Amino acid sequence: MQKKYTNGDVTVVWKPDVCIHAGNCARGLPSVFDPKAKPWVNMEGASSDEIRAQVAKCPSGALSMEESSQAAVESASHSSVQVNAGGPLRVQGPCEVTHADGRTEMRDKDVFLCRCGHSSNKPYCDGAHKREGFQD
Repeated sequence: MQKKYTNGDVTVVWKPDVCIHAGNCARGLPSVFDPKAKPWVNMEGASSDEIRAQVAKCPSGALSMEESSQAAVESASHSSVQVNAGGPLRVQGPCEVTHADGRTEMRDKDVFLCRCGHSSNKPYCDGAHKREGFQD
């Protein structure tokens, strides 16, 4: 299941079954993400760029973005990988994720991948590295 919220320029896609409720979205951009409001996503609460930046920080991958066709054309067409000390791999830019069961998923923005092996949302990071004291 997924829910979509749009401002005409960008669309936030929320997958509640994937969400670990880390709260990064609400803490980082409360004018857009308010779990107590109905609907909980207010796309008029910030600029598209601010929303993109906040969605990119979602550790579980429950939040993602769909761009308007023009924005998608203008977006970068390559990925880069950043290793976060004691934490996940951050894949920046569009990429295709192939799951262990063979499913593929296209991701347009940042993806945080588990390195510690303790995530309950593999291959995505769910913050378990903090609880487990993971160090590299």
